[in-house]
Amino acid sequence: MVVAGGGLIGLVTAWRAAQRGLTVAVVDPAPGGGAARVAAGMLAAVTELHYGEEALLGLNLASAARYPDFTAELEEASGEEIGYRSCGTLAAAFDADDRAALRELHTLQQRCGLDSQWLTGRECRRLEPMLAPSVRGGLRVDGDHQADPRRLAAALLSACERSGVRFVRASAARLSVEAGRATGVVLEDGTAVRAEQTVLSLGSYAARLNGMPPEVVPPVRPVKGQVVRLRMPPSRYGPFLSRTVRAVVRGGHIYLVPRATGELVIGATSEEMGWDTTVTAGGVYELLRDAHELVPGLTELPLEETCAGLRPASPDNAPLLGPTALPGLHLAAGHYRNGVLLTPVTGDAMGELLATGEVPELVRPFSPTRFTGEQPHRTPGAAPAPTPTTST
Repeated sequence: MVVAGGGLIGLVTAWRAAQRGLTVAVVDPAPGGGAARVAAGMLAAVTELHYGEEALLGLNLASAARYPDFTAELEEASGEEIGYRSCGTLAAAFDADDRAALRELHTLQQRCGLDSQWLTGRECRRLEPMLAPSVRGGLRVDGDHQADPRRLAAALLSACERSGVRFVRASAARLSVEAGRATGVVLEDGTAVRAEQTVLSLGSYAARLNGMPPEVVPPVRPVKGQVVRLRMPPSRYGPFLSRTVRAVVRGGHIYLVPRATGELVIGATSEEMGWDTTVTAGGVYELLRDAHELVPGLTELPLEETCAGLRPASPDNAPLLGPTALPGLHLAAGHYRNGVLLTPVTGDAMGELLATGEVPELVRPFSPTRFTGEQPHRTPGAAPAPTPTTST
């Protein structure tokens, strides 16, 4: 089998498939890159809940529950840590309007049976003393954790290499289709990488691969996000922030993710700007302005990095997982805000599908065909796929 795309989702798919005994090739010019280089890594099934996304909640919760075991297995398989921290999250409100919006979110969380605790502004500052005195209230969610996406990508890359996954460090230019079946991909130089099963895992670029029949082109679009990284100083008086802090500041959403390494990630803008990944003065200013309103002391921290990336968004903000209407072609794309969170469950589901031909019940609501009405092709299964071959 061949996986087109070597981001977090492509790598975890390849690793799980290799563990199942399949022979796997990953096609990507720089595996381990992509959105993982920019993502903050919040594992926030509860605080990421939005109205209209209740169907996605079950998948998010299932993946969050798998993270401790997934972390232990991956770190043993790769020999590298992924920066997983079970530190919890505090969602804070800056003014009365923001507090009202957060109260509504708390009501939705309670209606969905989720564990979150309402706090007064004073109780928020007791948890996180660096918060501004103007914070009016918040939600304590001890079950929303974090991982470091860059370290996660590096660990998955190592685990894939140790599992025998072959890397073709080039770009897939076209899907190869023969006799009504996907048969691999063709590289930019014309080289064909052939396989019985092809997984399209190109993130925001999933719809741009040439050669796909119109009925299987995924409805995935890029949503730009700008991020700022600061450096927190070591302190004998305690950490600058002890947990992830999310906030609504005058209607705008912001998050601050403190890493155990001393890095503080601030993000992120949400911009419908097509394929533009320019870091702008306005985007950085807005992030730092709102972060300063929430945590005034951070303006004294050293600035380490500014960057921008593209989230792969689908029409309902949920991923596209499983077989398409084209035999031999599967999708693992469109994870939008939840790519890091959904890495464990995506790997498990795609590994089972590729090895057995069966779509796990948990991911069936997220079929790539749900937007088109086409029937997904069912692949009987379970024999390991033939070795992907490369030809010119």
